[in-house]
Amino acid sequence: MGHLISSKAHLVPLIDRLNRYPVGLVDNEKLREILALLFSEEEASIAARFPLSEATADELSTLTEIPVDALLPKLEQMADKGLVVDTPCGDTTYWMLMPGLIGFFEFTFMKKRTDLPMAELARLMHEYLHEVRPGQAEEFFGSPTQLTRALTYEDKAPVTSKITSWEDARQIVRDAEFGAAGTCFCRHQKEHLGQTCRKEAPVDGICIALGAGAQFLARRGFMEEKSTDELLAILDTARSYSLTHVTDNIREKPSFICNCCSCCCELMTGIQMGFPDGVAKTPFLVNVDQAACTLCGRCIKACNVAGINPSREAQTVRVDEKVCLGCGACLDACPEGALHLVERNKRPKPPRNKGLMFVRILKEKNRLMPVIKAEVAKNLKQLIRK
Repeated sequence: MGHLISSKAHLVPLIDRLNRYPVGLVDNEKLREILALLFSEEEASIAARFPLSEATADELSTLTEIPVDALLPKLEQMADKGLVVDTPCGDTTYWMLMPGLIGFFEFTFMKKRTDLPMAELARLMHEYLHEVRPGQAEEFFGSPTQLTRALTYEDKAPVTSKITSWEDARQIVRDAEFGAAGTCFCRHQKEHLGQTCRKEAPVDGICIALGAGAQFLARRGFMEEKSTDELLAILDTARSYSLTHVTDNIREKPSFICNCCSCCCELMTGIQMGFPDGVAKTPFLVNVDQAACTLCGRCIKACNVAGINPSREAQTVRVDEKVCLGCGACLDACPEGALHLVERNKRPKPPRNKGLMFVRILKEKNRLMPVIKAEVAKNLKQLIRK
């Protein structure tokens, strides 16, 4: 590890700071090359001094020892690059450093940009996530509580089953206060690697953000604001390509819905790399009508996690229950109607409020911040009078 200490040493404080998030970044040469391309030395120094909670420009000025007037343009530039999040609250703006994953790694490829060497970044990020083992894949997918979860095509669920609001992609969209859509960062990254989606799924306007995170992404040009009807149409488009809906592993106010394929999506690839529990599953499993199956193989191609495999001895297919997400993306691929969803023996239940997108949590905190500060000031005055 000695060579790492002297390689881009100015990034060490930034890496230490990023590793205070639930999902850290494994330090190696690939990571340092990525960070050196995304952060200038000055930006890395500023980012390293961010507290874990949100902060005002005045507070960051104290931490960085940079005057506010000089610091604000730098923060604005970092927000435009997706390195930090800005959240207006009344007359005050709060700033927060984004994590690497899920964070500025993804944001980098959510814009069509010319200010960065995109092909080089695509190569470095791919190698960082997939080729260095043990490494970042273990860090991301090894969490005891999964950070993301799959959603079921609600119209494919058994008629005897009840779908809760947090399991229904369409209801999640309807319940959101604000929505936006934009580029699939995974497919965009693959384009810079000279690859295209085997399902020919769209790159643009296919991934969805909701709530405060969507407001930030729309404000900074990463996505475009969309109506509820437009977002529901995107879900329909995703289903026409047999894509898997993936969201935060929370019950209340999920902040995104990605529409994932087997060949480009990093989450789906992680499962195929040997992390079957890396994405939380739906309450359902795919079941095969053995008598109806003709072993045509279309469901195998449709599955986004390689959870369906041929069983030539029985002249049918078998479903790997440890891998199957129960999303329903494969069902319409079967011309014989041999696939259907059944309930799992134990119904998974996501955490109530452990979110992935920090901006969602940030909005809730910021809404209370002025009230809390006013109450503290009031109490101090009362103490002084006494």
